[in-house]
Amino acid sequence: MLEHGGNLALAATQYDIPLEDWLDLSTGINPDGYPIPEIPAGIWQRLPIDDDGLTEAACAYFGCQSALPTAGSQAALQILPMLRPPCKVGMLSLMYKEHAHAWQRCGHQVITLQDLHDKAAISNADVVLLCNPNNPTAARFSPSDLLDLHTKLQNRGGWLVVDEAFMDATPENSIARHSHLEGLFVLRSLGKFFGLAGARVGFLLAHKQQLSLVQEELGPWPLSGASRYIAKQALSDRTWQQTARTRLLADSQRLATLLSNNGLAPQAGTALFQFVPTNDAKLLQQLLAKQGIWVRYFPEASALRFGLPAEDGWEKLGYALKTL
Repeated sequence: MLEHGGNLALAATQYDIPLEDWLDLSTGINPDGYPIPEIPAGIWQRLPIDDDGLTEAACAYFGCQSALPTAGSQAALQILPMLRPPCKVGMLSLMYKEHAHAWQRCGHQVITLQDLHDKAAISNADVVLLCNPNNPTAARFSPSDLLDLHTKLQNRGGWLVVDEAFMDATPENSIARHSHLEGLFVLRSLGKFFGLAGARVGFLLAHKQQLSLVQEELGPWPLSGASRYIAKQALSDRTWQQTARTRLLADSQRLATLLSNNGLAPQAGTALFQFVPTNDAKLLQQLLAKQGIWVRYFPEASALRFGLPAEDGWEKLGYALKTL
């Protein structure tokens, strides 16, 4: 099992600070997530229903032709490597680690891409897998560049897999509407933007035939009835979505300004986090932890990732940064 953002219980033990006293900025999850609607009692008394309108709501929200609900995008990313014989998979060196882990477990060779201009590595890859925006560096790839890459890969029987876990605040940059193309797979999740990580709801967007292969591997009822009900409401609530986009983009800029004013200028960011390379990354994580603030440390880049605080956490963060 790989280590992930969070691990707050471990930090609480290490620094002897009760869980409820922490400001957890390590996960990149919306701190003001979608309000959970009242769940009808009957949902708990029957098996999940596939034709409950969730898939239609997802297709309308993502602007795609086909979508397969999964138990978070994690379920889909673990199955995709099973659908190809061992091959070469190009990924950025600093990216969400579960992707490389899943492909390597299935016997594939992961090769490192510097960026989309790394022609040598891309020409050697059968599959290219990217996070857009990238997690944790926040690097972005334009839809046109990704579609050009997909065409090159598809012409030789290759795949392009794009994880859009942090895309929801900037839907204009998504390639979801092109996911019906063969050899193109898009992963989406309700964990970050909607703040529903605990519901474990994700979607794989792809050609219908390829989705059928994944569905066979998933088996029946990948989502609980309650998760399906909540997800359908969230995906259909356009008013909440637009309000959340506006607020998150403003809060992300507020966070970038706060960090910059305290000598930690971010290299880049998304609506849900800021990425800060610094030679003192490990020390700064420890100093913040001693004040009950938990941020994600990336030793590969000597960098920190700061998620957004809830409204009552800004003052605590600001005070802690001034004391560093």
